[in-house]
Amino acid sequence: MGHGGDAIAELMTDHREVEEMFARIRAVPAGGRELRDVVDEVTIELVRHSVAEEEYLYPAVREHIEGGDRIADREIEDHGRVEELLKELEKKDIDDPATSPLLRQLMEEVSAHVRDEEDNLFPALRQVCGAEALNDLGDKIRRAKSMAPTRPHPSAPSTPPANRLLAPGVGLVDRARDLITGRGRS
Repeated sequence: MGHGGDAIAELMTDHREVEEMFARIRAVPAGGRELRDVVDEVTIELVRHSVAEEEYLYPAVREHIEGGDRIADREIEDHGRVEELLKELEKKDIDDPATSPLLRQLMEEVSAHVRDEEDNLFPALRQVCGAEALNDLGDKIRRAKSMAPTRPHPSAPSTPPANRLLAPGVGLVDRARDLITGRGRS
């Protein structure tokens, strides 16, 4: 959840964790409790990560990178598609035959998004932001992830200031639900 370091190191560590979860999804036999647990785990991580990027990374991209509005809008659009897939997966019984194609699509979408961020966005941001700014951004991202929702909310606002105002309250409700149901404690 929170790893330390500047914003780019923080987010790349998240990316590696999600890739490890995807490998676990591929290794788990279709259906069953173990697969549901890993899908819940990846959902929690992806939602937290996306919320933090939308609250802090993409506003920084808009501010510091030439053409940043277009880049941030495209990244937020990617998040929207992923969040819709996560919502579909949340509603599906893990043994439903439609679950496997949804999981494949999710992994493809997220992997493409990660490659784009790591190959293009992160190097561009590192060029225009100093170490202090990236460290400060990393701190903000870690705080946002600690209060972020843990379930997909596709209709929630994805840009400041509304997302910064609503995410902590929604996150509190999600974490309470998770505590009651035991979700995310595998």
